[in-house]
Amino acid sequence: MWSDRKTGCLRKVLIAMGLGLAGLGVIIYFYAIFPAWGAPFNAQRHGCPPITPAWALECWLWEDDHNTADFTLELLNGYLEHDFPVRTILIDSPWSLRYNDFTVDETRFPNHKQFFEDLEKRGIRVVLWMTCMVDSYSKDPAIQDSSDWFQEAAKNGYLAGGDYQIKWWKGKGGLVDYTNPAAMAWWRGMQDQVLALGVDGWKLDGTATYFTSKLGPLPLAYQRTHKGWMTMRGYMDHYYRDEYQYGLTKNPEFITLARAIDSPLPMGHPEGFAPIDASPVNWVGDNKHRWEDEDRGLQRALYCILRSAEKGYNVVGSDVAGYHGGGDIPANLYIRWAQFSTFCGLFLNGGHEERRMWMRSPEELEIVRTFSWLHTELVPYMYTHVVDCHFGGKPLMRPAKGKFHYLFGDDLLVAPIYEDTENLEVILPAGRWRYWFNDKEIIEGPKIFTKSFPMNEYPVFVREGAIIPMKIARPYTGLGDRDWENYLTLNIYPHGKNTFTVHHTDNRGDLDVTVEEAPALTIALEGVVKPHILRIFAEKKPASLKQGDQLLTEGKDWTYQAEKNRLILRSDQSSARKYVATF
Repeated sequence: MWSDRKTGCLRKVLIAMGLGLAGLGVIIYFYAIFPAWGAPFNAQRHGCPPITPAWALECWLWEDDHNTADFTLELLNGYLEHDFPVRTILIDSPWSLRYNDFTVDETRFPNHKQFFEDLEKRGIRVVLWMTCMVDSYSKDPAIQDSSDWFQEAAKNGYLAGGDYQIKWWKGKGGLVDYTNPAAMAWWRGMQDQVLALGVDGWKLDGTATYFTSKLGPLPLAYQRTHKGWMTMRGYMDHYYRDEYQYGLTKNPEFITLARAIDSPLPMGHPEGFAPIDASPVNWVGDNKHRWEDEDRGLQRALYCILRSAEKGYNVVGSDVAGYHGGGDIPANLYIRWAQFSTFCGLFLNGGHEERRMWMRSPEELEIVRTFSWLHTELVPYMYTHVVDCHFGGKPLMRPAKGKFHYLFGDDLLVAPIYEDTENLEVILPAGRWRYWFNDKEIIEGPKIFTKSFPMNEYPVFVREGAIIPMKIARPYTGLGDRDWENYLTLNIYPHGKNTFTVHHTDNRGDLDVTVEEAPALTIALEGVVKPHILRIFAEKKPASLKQGDQLLTEGKDWTYQAEKNRLILRSDQSSARKYVATF
Protein backbone atom coordinates (compact mmCIF):
# COMPACT_ATOMS: atom_id res chain seq x y z
CA MET A 1 0.00 0.00 0.00
CA TRP A 2 1.38 3.40 -1.00
CA SER A 3 1.79 5.96 1.81
CA ASP A 4 0.66 9.54 1.20
CA ARG A 5 4.31 10.63 1.23
CA LYS A 6 5.29 8.10 -1.43
CA THR A 7 2.27 9.00 -3.57
CA GLY A 8 3.19 12.67 -3.29
CA CYS A 9 6.78 11.97 -4.33
CA LEU A 10 5.64 9.86 -7.25
CA ARG A 11 3.23 12.58 -8.29
CA LYS A 12 6.05 15.15 -8.32
CA VAL A 13 8.18 12.86 -10.47
CA LEU A 14 5.30 12.24 -12.89
CA ILE A 15 4.53 15.95 -13.12
CA ALA A 16 8.20 16.61 -13.85
CA MET A 17 7.89 14.00 -16.59
CA GLY A 18 4.77 15.69 -17.91
CA LEU A 19 2.45 12.90 -16.89
CA GLY A 20 0.62 14.09 -13.74
CA LEU A 21 -2.25 12.26 -12.09
CA ALA A 22 -3.52 10.97 -15.43
CA GLY A 23 -0.17 9.33 -15.94
CA LEU A 24 -0.33 7.77 -12.50
CA GLY A 25 -3.74 6.37 -13.36
CA VAL A 26 -2.45 4.93 -16.63
CA ILE A 27 0.47 3.27 -14.86
CA ILE A 28 -1.76 1.75 -12.17
CA TYR A 29 -4.22 0.59 -14.81
CA PHE A 30 -1.68 -1.21 -17.00
CA TYR A 31 0.41 -2.43 -14.08
CA ALA A 32 -2.32 -3.95 -11.91
CA ILE A 33 -5.92 -3.55 -13.05
CA PHE A 34 -5.84 -4.45 -16.75
CA PRO A 35 -3.73 -7.65 -16.50
CA ALA A 36 -5.46 -8.99 -13.39
CA TRP A 37 -9.08 -8.01 -14.05
CA GLY A 38 -9.40 -7.77 -17.83
CA ALA A 39 -10.58 -4.94 -20.04
CA PRO A 40 -13.11 -3.65 -20.50
CA PHE A 41 -13.86 -4.69 -16.94
CA ASN A 42 -15.56 -8.07 -16.72
CA ALA A 43 -15.90 -8.44 -20.50
CA GLN A 44 -14.60 -11.98 -20.20
CA ARG A 45 -17.15 -12.76 -17.48
CA HIS A 46 -20.12 -12.10 -19.72
CA GLY A 47 -22.08 -15.03 -21.06
CA CYS A 48 -24.39 -17.53 -19.46
CA PRO A 49 -23.14 -20.29 -17.17
CA PRO A 50 -23.15 -23.85 -18.55
CA ILE A 51 -25.81 -26.37 -17.57
CA THR A 52 -24.52 -28.14 -14.48
CA PRO A 53 -25.42 -31.84 -14.70
CA ALA A 54 -27.84 -32.99 -12.02
CA TRP A 55 -25.30 -35.34 -10.39
CA ALA A 56 -23.11 -32.38 -9.44
CA LEU A 57 -26.04 -30.81 -7.55
CA GLU A 58 -26.23 -33.79 -5.20
CA CYS A 59 -24.04 -34.14 -2.09
CA TRP A 60 -20.23 -34.20 -2.34
CA LEU A 61 -17.88 -35.75 0.21
CA TRP A 62 -14.14 -35.41 0.81
CA GLU A 63 -11.35 -35.11 3.38
CA ASP A 64 -7.85 -33.66 3.33
CA ASP A 65 -6.00 -35.29 6.23
CA HIS A 66 -5.22 -38.75 4.79
CA ASN A 67 -5.69 -38.79 0.99
CA THR A 68 -5.55 -42.56 0.58
CA ALA A 69 -7.82 -45.16 -0.99
CA ASP A 70 -8.36 -46.89 2.36
CA PHE A 71 -9.53 -43.77 4.16
CA THR A 72 -11.57 -42.58 1.18
CA LEU A 73 -13.48 -45.86 1.24
CA GLU A 74 -13.82 -45.78 5.02
CA LEU A 75 -15.35 -42.31 4.78
CA LEU A 76 -17.64 -43.15 1.86
CA ASN A 77 -18.77 -46.51 3.22
CA GLY A 78 -19.44 -45.02 6.63
CA TYR A 79 -21.68 -42.35 5.16
CA LEU A 80 -23.60 -44.86 3.07
CA GLU A 81 -23.95 -47.29 5.99
CA HIS A 82 -25.44 -44.45 8.05
CA ASP A 83 -27.81 -43.67 5.16
CA PHE A 84 -26.34 -40.36 4.05
CA PRO A 85 -26.82 -39.43 0.39
CA VAL A 86 -23.46 -39.19 -1.40
CA ARG A 87 -23.08 -38.81 -5.16
CA THR A 88 -19.53 -37.47 -5.54
CA ILE A 89 -16.16 -38.19 -3.98
CA LEU A 90 -13.58 -35.42 -4.32
CA ILE A 91 -9.99 -36.67 -4.09
CA ASP A 92 -7.66 -33.82 -3.23
CA SER A 93 -3.87 -33.67 -3.34
CA PRO A 94 -1.63 -35.54 -3.18
CA TRP A 95 -2.99 -38.40 -5.30
CA SER A 96 -0.38 -38.36 -8.09
CA LEU A 97 3.35 -39.18 -8.04
CA ARG A 98 4.18 -35.56 -8.84
CA TYR A 99 1.80 -32.66 -8.96
CA ASN A 100 0.08 -32.71 -12.33
CA ASP A 101 1.86 -35.65 -13.90
CA PHE A 102 -1.55 -37.38 -13.63
CA THR A 103 0.06 -40.68 -12.68
CA VAL A 104 -1.76 -42.22 -9.73
CA ASP A 105 0.42 -42.91 -6.70
CA GLU A 106 0.02 -46.67 -6.16
CA THR A 107 1.23 -46.39 -2.59
CA ARG A 108 -1.71 -44.19 -1.69
CA PHE A 109 -4.13 -45.78 -4.17
CA PRO A 110 -3.03 -49.38 -4.80
CA ASN A 111 -4.75 -51.15 -7.71
CA HIS A 112 -6.18 -47.80 -8.65
CA LYS A 113 -7.94 -49.01 -11.80
CA GLN A 114 -10.07 -51.36 -9.74
CA PHE A 115 -10.62 -48.58 -7.19
CA PHE A 116 -12.07 -46.21 -9.79
CA GLU A 117 -14.02 -48.98 -11.50
CA ASP A 118 -15.66 -50.03 -8.24
CA LEU A 119 -16.70 -46.45 -7.48
CA GLU A 120 -18.25 -46.12 -10.93
CA LYS A 121 -20.19 -49.38 -10.48
CA ARG A 122 -21.59 -48.02 -7.22
CA GLY A 123 -22.81 -44.88 -8.97
CA ILE A 124 -20.25 -42.64 -7.25
CA ARG A 125 -18.81 -39.81 -9.30
CA VAL A 126 -15.11 -38.93 -8.89
CA VAL A 127 -13.52 -35.47 -9.11
CA LEU A 128 -9.72 -35.13 -8.88
CA TRP A 129 -7.70 -32.12 -7.75
CA MET A 130 -5.29 -30.52 -10.24
CA THR A 131 -3.53 -27.24 -11.01
CA CYS A 132 -1.70 -25.78 -14.01
CA MET A 133 1.73 -26.05 -12.32
CA VAL A 134 4.71 -28.09 -13.51
CA ASP A 135 6.98 -28.31 -10.48
CA SER A 136 10.69 -28.62 -9.95
CA TYR A 137 9.91 -29.21 -6.27
CA SER A 138 6.70 -30.29 -4.53
CA LYS A 139 6.36 -30.71 -0.79
CA ASP A 140 3.82 -33.53 -0.42
CA PRO A 141 3.77 -36.13 -3.23
CA ALA A 142 5.94 -39.25 -3.52
CA ILE A 143 8.35 -37.56 -5.94
CA GLN A 144 9.27 -34.25 -4.36
CA ASP A 145 12.36 -33.40 -6.42
CA SER A 146 11.14 -33.22 -10.01
CA SER A 147 13.72 -30.77 -11.35
CA ASP A 148 14.55 -33.02 -14.33
CA TRP A 149 10.87 -33.16 -15.29
CA PHE A 150 10.56 -29.38 -15.00
CA GLN A 151 13.71 -28.70 -17.03
CA GLU A 152 12.63 -31.06 -19.79
CA ALA A 153 9.23 -29.31 -20.02
CA ALA A 154 10.92 -25.89 -20.07
CA LYS A 155 13.40 -26.98 -22.74
CA ASN A 156 10.57 -28.23 -24.96
CA GLY A 157 8.73 -24.92 -24.67
CA TYR A 158 5.83 -26.37 -22.70
CA LEU A 159 5.88 -23.69 -20.00
CA ALA A 160 4.93 -20.03 -20.05
CA GLY A 161 8.06 -17.98 -19.36
CA GLY A 162 10.45 -20.83 -20.18
CA ASP A 163 12.41 -21.89 -17.10
CA TYR A 164 11.07 -19.00 -14.97
CA GLN A 165 9.94 -20.43 -11.63
CA ILE A 166 7.33 -19.32 -9.12
CA LYS A 167 6.85 -20.34 -5.51
CA TRP A 168 3.33 -21.44 -4.66
CA TRP A 169 1.75 -23.03 -1.58
CA LYS A 170 2.72 -26.58 -2.51
CA GLY A 171 6.09 -26.10 -4.17
CA LYS A 172 7.95 -24.31 -6.93
CA GLY A 173 7.68 -24.46 -10.70
CA GLY A 174 6.22 -22.99 -13.86
CA LEU A 175 2.81 -22.86 -15.54
CA VAL A 176 1.89 -24.99 -18.53
CA ASP A 177 1.48 -22.97 -21.75
CA TYR A 178 -2.09 -23.38 -23.03
CA THR A 179 -1.24 -21.55 -26.27
CA ASN A 180 1.39 -24.10 -27.38
CA PRO A 181 -0.10 -27.08 -29.29
CA ALA A 182 2.92 -29.25 -28.44
CA ALA A 183 2.56 -28.41 -24.75
CA MET A 184 -1.12 -29.31 -24.90
CA ALA A 185 -0.43 -32.63 -26.62
CA TRP A 186 2.00 -33.47 -23.79
CA TRP A 187 -0.40 -32.24 -21.08
CA ARG A 188 -3.49 -33.95 -22.49
CA GLY A 189 -1.57 -37.17 -22.98
CA MET A 190 -0.81 -37.24 -19.26
CA GLN A 191 -4.37 -36.33 -18.30
CA ASP A 192 -5.80 -39.09 -20.47
CA GLN A 193 -4.30 -41.64 -18.07
CA VAL A 194 -6.94 -40.81 -15.47
CA LEU A 195 -9.69 -39.52 -17.74
CA ALA A 196 -9.73 -43.01 -19.28
CA LEU A 197 -10.61 -44.34 -15.82
CA GLY A 198 -13.94 -42.50 -15.93
CA VAL A 199 -13.04 -39.44 -13.87
CA ASP A 200 -15.99 -37.04 -13.90
CA GLY A 201 -14.32 -33.72 -13.21
CA TRP A 202 -11.38 -31.63 -12.04
CA LYS A 203 -11.11 -29.48 -8.97
CA LEU A 204 -9.18 -26.61 -10.53
CA ASP A 205 -7.25 -25.02 -7.70
CA GLY A 206 -6.29 -21.39 -8.08
CA THR A 207 -2.68 -21.41 -9.32
CA ALA A 208 -3.48 -19.44 -12.48
CA THR A 209 -3.17 -16.33 -10.32
CA TYR A 210 0.58 -17.04 -10.12
CA PHE A 211 0.93 -16.17 -13.82
CA THR A 212 3.52 -13.41 -13.40
CA SER A 213 6.98 -12.24 -14.43
CA LYS A 214 9.31 -9.59 -13.03
CA LEU A 215 10.52 -6.19 -14.13
CA GLY A 216 13.59 -5.92 -11.96
CA PRO A 217 12.26 -6.37 -8.41
CA LEU A 218 8.66 -5.61 -9.42
CA PRO A 219 6.17 -8.45 -10.03
CA LEU A 220 4.17 -8.06 -13.23
CA ALA A 221 0.84 -9.75 -14.01
CA TYR A 222 2.14 -10.54 -17.50
CA GLN A 223 4.14 -13.44 -18.92
CA ARG A 224 5.44 -14.55 -22.30
CA THR A 225 3.72 -17.53 -23.94
CA HIS A 226 4.09 -19.42 -27.23
CA LYS A 227 1.77 -16.86 -28.84
CA GLY A 228 3.30 -13.79 -27.24
CA TRP A 229 2.71 -11.77 -24.10
CA MET A 230 -0.40 -12.59 -22.10
CA THR A 231 -2.05 -11.08 -19.04
CA MET A 232 -2.85 -12.98 -15.85
CA ARG A 233 -6.55 -12.60 -16.62
CA GLY A 234 -6.02 -14.02 -20.08
CA TYR A 235 -4.19 -17.01 -18.66
CA MET A 236 -6.84 -17.58 -15.99
CA ASP A 237 -9.50 -17.73 -18.67
CA HIS A 238 -7.44 -20.23 -20.67
CA TYR A 239 -6.96 -22.43 -17.61
CA TYR A 240 -10.62 -22.62 -16.63
CA ARG A 241 -12.10 -22.67 -20.14
CA ASP A 242 -9.61 -25.04 -21.76
CA GLU A 243 -9.69 -27.62 -18.97
CA TYR A 244 -13.49 -27.62 -18.92
CA GLN A 245 -13.80 -27.89 -22.69
CA TYR A 246 -11.30 -30.72 -22.94
CA GLY A 247 -13.07 -32.64 -20.20
CA LEU A 248 -16.34 -32.37 -22.13
CA THR A 249 -14.73 -34.10 -25.11
CA LYS A 250 -14.24 -37.15 -22.87
CA ASN A 251 -17.49 -37.02 -20.94
CA PRO A 252 -20.56 -34.91 -21.86
CA GLU A 253 -21.39 -34.61 -18.14
CA PHE A 254 -17.86 -33.56 -17.17
CA ILE A 255 -17.59 -30.68 -14.71
CA THR A 256 -14.93 -28.45 -13.24
CA LEU A 257 -15.01 -27.17 -9.67
CA ALA A 258 -13.43 -23.72 -9.67
CA ARG A 259 -13.26 -20.72 -7.40
CA ALA A 260 -15.68 -17.89 -7.85
CA ILE A 261 -15.04 -15.01 -5.44
CA ASP A 262 -13.13 -15.85 -2.26
CA SER A 263 -12.19 -12.49 -0.80
CA PRO A 264 -13.78 -9.06 -0.20
CA LEU A 265 -10.45 -7.34 -0.97
CA PRO A 266 -10.21 -5.15 -4.08
CA MET A 267 -7.13 -7.05 -5.28
CA GLY A 268 -8.62 -10.46 -4.46
CA HIS A 269 -10.01 -10.94 -7.99
CA PRO A 270 -13.35 -9.28 -7.24
CA GLU A 271 -14.58 -10.19 -10.72
CA GLY A 272 -14.19 -13.89 -9.87
CA PHE A 273 -11.55 -16.47 -10.70
CA ALA A 274 -13.22 -18.63 -13.35
CA PRO A 275 -15.11 -17.05 -16.27
CA ILE A 276 -18.82 -17.61 -15.83
CA ASP A 277 -19.26 -19.43 -19.14
CA ALA A 278 -16.81 -22.10 -17.89
CA SER A 279 -18.20 -22.36 -14.36
CA PRO A 280 -20.49 -25.37 -13.95
CA VAL A 281 -19.63 -25.64 -10.23
CA ASN A 282 -17.88 -23.14 -7.94
CA TRP A 283 -16.66 -22.90 -4.38
CA VAL A 284 -15.44 -19.84 -2.51
CA GLY A 285 -12.10 -20.89 -1.12
CA ASP A 286 -10.48 -21.89 2.11
CA ASN A 287 -12.71 -20.84 4.97
CA LYS A 288 -11.97 -21.72 8.59
CA HIS A 289 -13.94 -23.52 11.31
CA ARG A 290 -15.15 -20.18 12.65
CA TRP A 291 -18.22 -17.97 12.60
CA GLU A 292 -16.68 -14.50 12.10
CA ASP A 293 -15.85 -12.83 8.81
CA GLU A 294 -12.46 -11.59 10.03
CA ASP A 295 -11.48 -15.20 10.79
CA ARG A 296 -12.57 -16.34 7.30
CA GLY A 297 -15.45 -18.21 8.92
CA LEU A 298 -19.06 -18.84 7.92
CA GLN A 299 -19.76 -15.13 7.53
CA ARG A 300 -16.95 -14.85 4.96
CA ALA A 301 -18.36 -17.80 3.04
CA LEU A 302 -21.81 -16.20 3.08
CA TYR A 303 -20.43 -12.90 1.81
CA CYS A 304 -18.41 -14.50 -1.00
CA ILE A 305 -21.18 -16.85 -2.12
CA LEU A 306 -23.75 -14.08 -2.34
CA ARG A 307 -21.24 -11.77 -4.04
CA SER A 308 -20.53 -14.56 -6.54
CA ALA A 309 -24.26 -15.00 -7.17
CA GLU A 310 -24.61 -11.25 -7.67
CA LYS A 311 -21.90 -11.43 -10.34
CA GLY A 312 -23.81 -14.19 -12.17
CA TYR A 313 -22.25 -17.42 -10.91
CA ASN A 314 -24.98 -20.04 -10.78
CA VAL A 315 -23.90 -23.07 -8.72
CA VAL A 316 -21.83 -21.92 -5.74
CA GLY A 317 -21.01 -23.37 -2.31
CA SER A 318 -18.35 -23.74 0.35
CA ASP A 319 -16.69 -26.47 2.41
CA VAL A 320 -19.27 -27.40 5.05
CA ALA A 321 -17.97 -26.19 8.45
CA GLY A 322 -14.93 -24.62 6.79
CA TYR A 323 -11.89 -26.18 5.15
CA HIS A 324 -9.40 -25.84 8.00
CA GLY A 325 -8.59 -23.99 11.20
CA GLY A 326 -7.01 -26.36 13.69
CA GLY A 327 -8.81 -28.20 16.47
CA ASP A 328 -12.21 -29.82 16.35
CA ILE A 329 -15.13 -28.22 14.55
CA PRO A 330 -17.79 -26.83 16.95
CA ALA A 331 -20.97 -28.91 16.68
CA ASN A 332 -23.32 -25.94 16.27
CA LEU A 333 -21.14 -24.53 13.50
CA TYR A 334 -21.09 -27.85 11.64
CA ILE A 335 -24.89 -28.08 11.82
CA ARG A 336 -25.62 -24.49 10.81
CA TRP A 337 -23.10 -24.59 7.94
CA ALA A 338 -24.63 -27.84 6.64
CA GLN A 339 -28.10 -26.29 6.84
CA PHE A 340 -26.93 -23.26 4.87
CA SER A 341 -25.27 -25.54 2.28
CA THR A 342 -28.58 -27.36 1.85
CA PHE A 343 -29.80 -24.22 0.11
CA CYS A 344 -26.73 -23.74 -2.10
CA GLY A 345 -26.20 -25.32 -5.50
CA LEU A 346 -23.08 -27.07 -4.16
CA PHE A 347 -23.20 -29.16 -0.97
CA LEU A 348 -19.49 -29.85 -0.36
CA ASN A 349 -18.98 -31.70 2.94
CA GLY A 350 -15.27 -31.99 3.64
CA GLY A 351 -11.87 -30.58 4.48
CA HIS A 352 -9.67 -30.99 7.53
CA GLU A 353 -10.60 -32.42 10.94
CA GLU A 354 -13.14 -35.14 11.74
CA ARG A 355 -15.64 -35.63 8.92
CA ARG A 356 -16.97 -39.06 9.91
CA MET A 357 -20.36 -38.01 11.22
CA TRP A 358 -20.76 -41.23 13.25
CA MET A 359 -17.62 -40.18 15.17
CA ARG A 360 -19.14 -36.82 16.00
CA SER A 361 -22.19 -36.11 18.20
CA PRO A 362 -25.51 -37.96 17.67
CA GLU A 363 -27.21 -34.58 17.17
CA GLU A 364 -24.85 -33.66 14.35
CA LEU A 365 -25.32 -37.02 12.66
CA GLU A 366 -29.12 -36.83 12.74
CA ILE A 367 -29.47 -33.20 11.69
CA VAL A 368 -26.76 -33.17 9.02
CA ARG A 369 -28.19 -36.38 7.54
CA THR A 370 -31.68 -34.87 7.43
CA PHE A 371 -30.50 -31.72 5.69
CA SER A 372 -28.29 -33.70 3.32
CA TRP A 373 -31.42 -35.52 2.21
CA LEU A 374 -33.37 -32.27 1.94
CA HIS A 375 -30.68 -30.88 -0.37
CA THR A 376 -30.89 -34.06 -2.47
CA GLU A 377 -34.69 -33.85 -2.58
CA LEU A 378 -34.43 -30.33 -3.98
CA VAL A 379 -32.25 -31.32 -6.97
CA PRO A 380 -35.14 -31.16 -9.52
CA TYR A 381 -35.96 -27.65 -8.28
CA MET A 382 -32.32 -26.57 -8.44
CA TYR A 383 -31.72 -28.18 -11.81
CA THR A 384 -34.71 -26.40 -13.33
CA HIS A 385 -33.31 -23.03 -12.26
CA VAL A 386 -29.83 -24.03 -13.49
CA VAL A 387 -31.24 -24.71 -16.95
CA ASP A 388 -33.25 -21.48 -16.93
CA CYS A 389 -30.14 -19.49 -16.00
CA HIS A 390 -28.16 -21.08 -18.82
CA PHE A 391 -30.76 -19.78 -21.27
CA GLY A 392 -30.64 -16.26 -19.89
CA GLY A 393 -32.65 -16.50 -16.67
CA LYS A 394 -31.62 -15.48 -13.17
CA PRO A 395 -28.96 -17.29 -11.11
CA LEU A 396 -30.10 -19.92 -8.62
CA MET A 397 -29.18 -17.68 -5.65
CA ARG A 398 -30.09 -13.99 -5.59
CA PRO A 399 -29.28 -11.62 -2.70
CA ALA A 400 -32.30 -10.09 -0.97
CA LYS A 401 -32.89 -7.40 1.66
CA GLY A 402 -31.70 -8.54 5.09
CA LYS A 403 -28.31 -9.65 6.43
CA PHE A 404 -27.14 -12.47 4.14
CA HIS A 405 -30.74 -13.07 3.00
CA TYR A 406 -31.26 -14.50 -0.48
CA LEU A 407 -33.80 -16.07 -2.77
CA PHE A 408 -33.08 -19.69 -3.62
CA GLY A 409 -34.82 -20.03 -6.94
CA ASP A 410 -38.01 -18.02 -7.27
CA ASP A 411 -39.94 -19.50 -4.37
CA LEU A 412 -37.66 -19.98 -1.34
CA LEU A 413 -36.35 -17.15 0.86
CA VAL A 414 -33.35 -18.14 3.00
CA ALA A 415 -32.14 -16.07 5.97
CA PRO A 416 -28.91 -17.81 7.08
CA ILE A 417 -27.95 -18.09 10.73
CA TYR A 418 -24.50 -16.51 10.85
CA GLU A 419 -23.84 -16.48 14.62
CA ASP A 420 -23.97 -19.09 17.38
CA THR A 421 -27.53 -18.25 18.41
CA GLU A 422 -31.01 -19.56 17.71
CA ASN A 423 -32.50 -16.07 17.39
CA LEU A 424 -32.46 -14.22 14.09
CA GLU A 425 -34.05 -11.15 12.57
CA VAL A 426 -35.84 -12.03 9.35
CA ILE A 427 -36.87 -9.58 6.63
CA LEU A 428 -39.54 -11.05 4.37
CA PRO A 429 -40.21 -9.42 0.99
CA ALA A 430 -43.68 -8.48 -0.17
CA GLY A 431 -46.02 -11.39 -0.74
CA ARG A 432 -47.51 -14.28 1.18
CA TRP A 433 -45.02 -16.66 2.78
CA ARG A 434 -45.04 -19.83 4.88
CA TYR A 435 -42.29 -21.09 7.19
CA TRP A 436 -40.91 -24.26 5.58
CA PHE A 437 -40.68 -26.21 8.84
CA ASN A 438 -44.16 -25.29 10.07
CA ASP A 439 -46.16 -24.13 7.10
CA LYS A 440 -49.71 -23.99 8.45
CA GLU A 441 -49.71 -20.22 8.94
CA ILE A 442 -49.34 -17.48 6.33
CA ILE A 443 -46.95 -14.59 6.96
CA GLU A 444 -47.80 -11.43 5.04
CA GLY A 445 -44.82 -9.54 3.70
CA PRO A 446 -43.12 -7.17 3.74
CA LYS A 447 -42.44 -7.91 7.38
CA ILE A 448 -39.52 -7.72 9.82
CA PHE A 449 -39.57 -10.04 12.82
CA THR A 450 -37.28 -11.96 15.17
CA LYS A 451 -37.80 -15.68 15.58
CA SER A 452 -36.09 -18.53 17.43
CA PHE A 453 -34.92 -21.38 15.21
CA PRO A 454 -34.06 -24.61 17.07
CA MET A 455 -31.06 -26.60 15.85
CA ASN A 456 -33.18 -28.98 13.77
CA GLU A 457 -34.84 -26.12 11.85
CA TYR A 458 -33.54 -23.31 9.62
CA PRO A 459 -34.91 -19.92 8.46
CA VAL A 460 -36.43 -20.87 5.09
CA PHE A 461 -39.72 -19.49 3.82
CA VAL A 462 -41.75 -20.69 0.84
CA ARG A 463 -43.76 -18.36 -1.33
CA GLU A 464 -47.52 -18.98 -1.40
CA GLY A 465 -48.34 -20.24 -4.90
CA ALA A 466 -45.06 -22.14 -5.22
CA ILE A 467 -44.72 -25.31 -7.29
CA ILE A 468 -41.56 -27.08 -6.15
CA PRO A 469 -40.42 -30.23 -7.99
CA MET A 470 -38.64 -32.68 -5.69
CA LYS A 471 -37.18 -36.20 -5.62
CA ILE A 472 -38.12 -37.70 -2.25
CA ALA A 473 -36.61 -41.03 -1.23
CA ARG A 474 -36.41 -41.03 2.57
CA PRO A 475 -38.63 -40.08 5.53
CA TYR A 476 -36.04 -37.92 7.33
CA THR A 477 -37.40 -34.56 6.16
CA GLY A 478 -41.02 -35.47 6.94
CA LEU A 479 -42.16 -34.81 3.37
CA GLY A 480 -42.55 -38.37 2.12
CA ASP A 481 -41.16 -41.88 2.39
CA ARG A 482 -39.00 -44.50 0.69
CA ASP A 483 -41.81 -45.66 -1.57
CA TRP A 484 -41.82 -42.18 -3.18
CA GLU A 485 -38.38 -42.80 -4.66
CA ASN A 486 -39.47 -43.62 -8.22
CA TYR A 487 -41.77 -40.63 -8.55
CA LEU A 488 -41.37 -36.94 -9.28
CA THR A 489 -42.97 -35.12 -6.36
CA LEU A 490 -44.61 -31.76 -6.96
CA ASN A 491 -44.82 -29.87 -3.66
CA ILE A 492 -47.66 -27.42 -4.31
CA TYR A 493 -48.92 -24.38 -2.36
CA PRO A 494 -52.06 -23.30 -4.28
CA HIS A 495 -52.73 -19.57 -4.51
CA GLY A 496 -54.37 -17.90 -7.49
CA LYS A 497 -53.00 -19.22 -10.78
CA ASN A 498 -49.36 -20.27 -11.16
CA THR A 499 -47.27 -22.14 -13.69
CA PHE A 500 -43.89 -23.85 -13.48
CA THR A 501 -41.85 -25.64 -16.15
CA VAL A 502 -39.83 -28.55 -14.79
CA HIS A 503 -36.68 -29.39 -16.72
CA HIS A 504 -36.24 -33.11 -16.10
CA THR A 505 -32.84 -34.02 -14.65
CA ASP A 506 -32.36 -36.80 -17.26
CA ASN A 507 -32.63 -34.17 -20.04
CA ARG A 508 -35.56 -35.99 -21.62
CA GLY A 509 -37.89 -33.07 -21.96
CA ASP A 510 -39.91 -30.66 -19.87
CA LEU A 511 -43.06 -30.83 -17.79
CA ASP A 512 -45.42 -27.84 -17.72
CA VAL A 513 -47.41 -27.57 -14.49
CA THR A 514 -50.37 -25.22 -14.08
CA VAL A 515 -52.14 -24.82 -10.74
CA GLU A 516 -55.36 -22.80 -10.43
CA GLU A 517 -56.95 -22.36 -7.02
CA ALA A 518 -60.52 -21.38 -7.96
CA PRO A 519 -63.33 -22.01 -8.64
CA ALA A 520 -62.09 -25.56 -8.01
CA LEU A 521 -58.50 -26.59 -7.41
CA THR A 522 -57.21 -27.56 -10.85
CA ILE A 523 -53.78 -29.02 -11.60
CA ALA A 524 -52.76 -29.63 -15.22
CA LEU A 525 -49.66 -31.55 -16.30
CA GLU A 526 -48.55 -31.25 -19.93
CA GLY A 527 -45.41 -32.15 -21.85
CA VAL A 528 -43.19 -35.00 -20.66
CA VAL A 529 -45.22 -36.44 -17.81
CA LYS A 530 -43.59 -39.02 -15.55
CA PRO A 531 -44.94 -41.08 -12.66
CA HIS A 532 -45.69 -38.43 -10.08
CA ILE A 533 -46.89 -37.58 -6.61
CA LEU A 534 -48.76 -34.37 -5.96
CA ARG A 535 -48.20 -33.13 -2.42
CA ILE A 536 -50.73 -30.31 -2.13
CA PHE A 537 -51.25 -27.94 0.76
CA ALA A 538 -54.97 -28.10 1.62
CA GLU A 539 -56.55 -26.95 4.85
CA LYS A 540 -59.36 -29.51 4.54
CA LYS A 541 -60.06 -32.79 2.82
CA PRO A 542 -61.63 -32.50 -0.64
CA ALA A 543 -65.19 -33.66 -1.18
CA SER A 544 -64.15 -35.23 -4.49
CA LEU A 545 -61.09 -35.57 -6.71
CA LYS A 546 -61.22 -36.28 -10.44
CA GLN A 547 -58.70 -37.02 -13.15
CA GLY A 548 -60.45 -35.90 -16.29
CA ASP A 549 -63.93 -37.43 -16.07
CA GLN A 550 -62.78 -40.25 -13.79
CA LEU A 551 -63.60 -40.04 -10.11
CA LEU A 552 -60.55 -41.00 -8.07
CA THR A 553 -60.87 -43.20 -4.99
CA GLU A 554 -59.73 -42.10 -1.54
CA GLY A 555 -57.31 -44.59 -0.02
CA LYS A 556 -56.40 -46.00 -3.41
CA ASP A 557 -55.62 -42.98 -5.59
CA TRP A 558 -55.29 -40.30 -2.95
CA THR A 559 -55.08 -39.69 0.79
CA TYR A 560 -55.47 -36.70 3.06
CA GLN A 561 -53.03 -36.05 5.94
CA ALA A 562 -55.03 -33.88 8.31
CA GLU A 563 -52.09 -33.37 10.71
CA LYS A 564 -50.00 -31.89 7.88
CA ASN A 565 -52.79 -30.25 5.85
CA ARG A 566 -51.69 -32.30 2.87
CA LEU A 567 -53.55 -33.87 -0.01
CA ILE A 568 -51.40 -36.67 -1.48
CA LEU A 569 -52.16 -37.96 -4.97
CA ARG A 570 -50.06 -40.67 -6.62
CA SER A 571 -50.08 -41.67 -10.30
CA ASP A 572 -47.99 -44.16 -12.27
CA GLN A 573 -49.19 -42.68 -15.54
CA SER A 574 -46.92 -40.92 -18.04
CA SER A 575 -49.46 -39.01 -20.08
CA ALA A 576 -50.95 -35.54 -19.80
CA ARG A 577 -53.13 -35.22 -16.70
CA LYS A 578 -55.71 -32.82 -15.41
CA TYR A 579 -56.84 -33.10 -11.81
CA VAL A 580 -59.77 -31.26 -10.27
CA ALA A 581 -60.46 -31.19 -6.52
CA THR A 582 -63.65 -29.75 -5.06
CA PHE A 583 -63.98 -28.85 -1.40
